[in-house]
Amino acid sequence: MADVIKKATRESYGEALRDLAEEYKNLVVLDADLAAATKTGIFKKAYSDRFFDCGIAEANMMGVAAGLASCGKIPFASTFAMFAAGRAYEIVRNSIGYPHLNVKIGATHAGISVGEDGATHQCNEDIALMRTIPGMTIINPCDDVEARAAVKAALDYVGPVYMRFGRLATPVINDAETYKFELGKGVVMKDGSDITIAATGLMVNEAMEAAKVLENDGISARVVNIHTIKPLDKELICKCARETGIIVTAEEHSVIGGLGSAVAETVTECCPVPVVKIGVNDEYGYSGPAVELLKKFGLSAENIINTVKKALNK
Repeated sequence: MADVIKKATRESYGEALRDLAEEYKNLVVLDADLAAATKTGIFKKAYSDRFFDCGIAEANMMGVAAGLASCGKIPFASTFAMFAAGRAYEIVRNSIGYPHLNVKIGATHAGISVGEDGATHQCNEDIALMRTIPGMTIINPCDDVEARAAVKAALDYVGPVYMRFGRLATPVINDAETYKFELGKGVVMKDGSDITIAATGLMVNEAMEAAKVLENDGISARVVNIHTIKPLDKELICKCARETGIIVTAEEHSVIGGLGSAVAETVTECCPVPVVKIGVNDEYGYSGPAVELLKKFGLSAENIINTVKKALNK
């Protein structure tokens, strides 16, 4: 069996920007003194004249991005999720969201998997914050292939986009030759009839691993990759609710305001079924090795398996 290839989606982000720059002459990249970490340094090395380091001034960077967008550029404003969605929220809301400018926000180092950086940098609230901004598109890719496709989709879409990338290297589960990314459309990774597992980001791989074990235990679990949190694929979610009943959501984000909340809000309107949310509970993270923290907070295939069984028994 071939070794599983792992890659952090933040690296995919930096490489995609560089690879697309020749085709998109109006693409520019901004960073807040974190180019080595966000991997926008890859773009900077190839296109230094189109790269702008705004220093440790994230709110100002968002304002600069808004100005560039108003002049016809397509700016990618890049920094950690905690700073992009948290520190700069008001500027994103009023200077980018309100005028619906064509700014793309590349938010790296999201979630518990930031690891040793600890609670102050483990942003588990960013999706919830961005969901509240009218007209904001939110993408949370699950692997390298999907992350690259997401950057291209964001470039082609006219309007503000928030893209969420991780620090931790994760398995590449999509085939680059056959994968097709469609904004706002979920992907059925595995069909099933007993229950649906709707996952996003690095939890998609965990959901797939869980589904294999559940299959051996006689449970047919459908796995759906929701790479676009907003606009949500309501049609697919409602279809799953009607066909499988219970939905378990899995995300590396707070259970408040993220994918789980979006799915629950949707099914109450179209087909009320139980929605069981796996994510970070109403608590802060803490410093530690990323893989161990993910398991500690229940962001693992093992916890998905246990949660699915409990949901079905209940």
